[in-house]
Amino acid sequence: MSVKTDTEVIIGGKVFTLSGYESEEYLQKVASYINNKLSEYNKVESFRRQPQDTQNVLMQLNLADDYFKARKQISLLEEEIQSKEKELYNLKHELIASQIKLENMEKNIKGLQTEVNDSARKIVRLETELKKQQ
Repeated sequence: MSVKTDTEVIIGGKVFTLSGYESEEYLQKVASYINNKLSEYNKVESFRRQPQDTQNVLMQLNLADDYFKARKQISLLEEEIQSKEKELYNLKHELIASQIKLENMEKNIKGLQTEVNDSARKIVRLETELKKQQ
C-alpha cells in the first residue's frame, strides 16, 4: 500500500495542508492548477465584483467544465485508439494473406520454372534426335 503524503500548498494566498496517496509533486501540481485558474479569473473585472460565494461557484463550474471536457477528450482518444487498433489488426491480416499468396505464387513460379527447364531439356533431346535422323 502507498504511503500517505501530507504537504503544504498555497492556494489563493492561503496555506492548506493536502493529504493523499499521491506524490508531493502531484499535490503541488494540483494546487498550481487551482492557483492558475484563480489568477485567470481574478483578471476579469466582472468576476472580481461577484460575492465570494458566487466566485467559488463559478470556479467550481469552471473546474467541472474542464473535467468533463478532459473526459470527453479521453473518450475521443480511446475511440481513436480502438479504431487504429482495428485498422492495424486488419492490416496485419491483409499482410499475412498477402504473404501466403506470395508464398503460393513463388511455389507456382518454381513449379513453372521446373516445367520450363524440363521442356527445354526435352526440346534439346528432340532436336538432337532429329539431327541424328537426318
